[in-house]
Amino acid sequence: MKRFAVIGLGRFGKKLAIALAMSGAEVVAIDRERDIIEDIRDQVSHAVRLDSTDADALRAQGVDKVDVAIVGMGERGRAFESAILTVVNLKQMGVQQIYARAADLTAGEVFSAVGATEVIYPEIETAQRWAYKLIAPHIEEKIDFAPGYSLARVKAPDTFHGKTVMDLQLRQKYNINLVAIKRESGAEKEEKDGIINVPMPSTVVYAGDILMVAGTDKDLARLPQE
Repeated sequence: MKRFAVIGLGRFGKKLAIALAMSGAEVVAIDRERDIIEDIRDQVSHAVRLDSTDADALRAQGVDKVDVAIVGMGERGRAFESAILTVVNLKQMGVQQIYARAADLTAGEVFSAVGATEVIYPEIETAQRWAYKLIAPHIEEKIDFAPGYSLARVKAPDTFHGKTVMDLQLRQKYNINLVAIKRESGAEKEEKDGIINVPMPSTVVYAGDILMVAGTDKDLARLPQE
C-alpha cells in the first residue's frame, strides 16, 4: 500500500486527501490550522498539525518515508514561500515523488526548480477539461496519454449505423484509430453484447455502440455528433 502525505488542506488538499484515503491508501494529512485537522482527522489515516517548513517536524511524523508527497498549500503572501520551503524540505529528505499545486505556469516553474517532480494545475486543467467538454460534448470520457493525444470513449452516432469499419474510414477522414467496440446485443446485430477487441474492416458499427478511439484531441473533436 502506498503512503501519501498531503500538506496543506485547503479545498484542493482536503478533497485530495479524503479521496486517496477512500481509495484505501494510507494518508498523512498536514496543516497548520487546528480546526482543519480536527475536521479531517476521522477521514484519513493520520492528521497532524505542524509547520511543514520545519524539516524536523516532518521527519518526526515519518513524512521522509512516504512514497508520494503532495504540497497543496495556497500561494498568497507567505503561503507561497512556505510551499517552496516545504518542497525543498521534501527533496532534501529524499522523498522520491513530490507533487506541488500551482495556480499558474510561473509558480509551477519555481516549484520544478526547487525539486518538485511534477506540478499540478487544478484551475488550468479544469478549465481545459471544460473547454473540451463544451467543444466536443460527444466525447464521453477521455484519457490523456501524451500532450495533445488521447484515448476517448465515444457513442456511435446515427450516421454510423449499419456501416462497416471500412465504410466509415475513420483513419482516412478523421485521422483517428478505432481500438475497440463495446456493444449491447440487439435483434439486428450479428455480434452478441460484449467487447470487440479487434474490429475488422468488415465489422458493422451500430448507433449506440461505444467506440474506443485514439488520436489527437483536435481530431477527436471533429468526429460527427449525430
